[in-house]
Amino acid sequence: MLKFCETSIVFQELPNEITLYITISNCPCNCNGCNSAYLQKDIGKKLDVEVLSELLIKNDGITAVLFGGGDAEPEEINKLAFYIKNNWNLKVGWYSGKSTISKYISIENFDYIKIGPWIKELGGLKNIQTNQKIFKVEDNLLKQIYLWERN
Repeated sequence: MLKFCETSIVFQELPNEITLYITISNCPCNCNGCNSAYLQKDIGKKLDVEVLSELLIKNDGITAVLFGGGDAEPEEINKLAFYIKNNWNLKVGWYSGKSTISKYISIENFDYIKIGPWIKELGGLKNIQTNQKIFKVEDNLLKQIYLWERN
């Protein structure tokens, strides 16, 4: 069962978007130095279409939804992304700690996909040395974007 721990409105995770960031628990990646190690536990509330709809209604004014995690259940993340893309006028992003995109993810359900485990010495997406990659989906193709170029 897909579970989430919290939500927040963020402005820097997806370029030029007001984003509802949903943190997904039960992460199997176990990144060394993870700043959200508590998300490795099987905690939180069930996340399904009904709960997601309530969150979207409650957070009127957002332009995007970002799933932070979900690597334990990429099929469920894909289903929720499909639901958003086909029922709401919102962009969809997914942050995965894996080094490759799961075979259960259909990129046409997403506008942004980030992959890569957290490696403290390499930093995050705004660091030119990062191992993490973020892609914008355009015409069902992945186009890598570089967030450090936006500074």
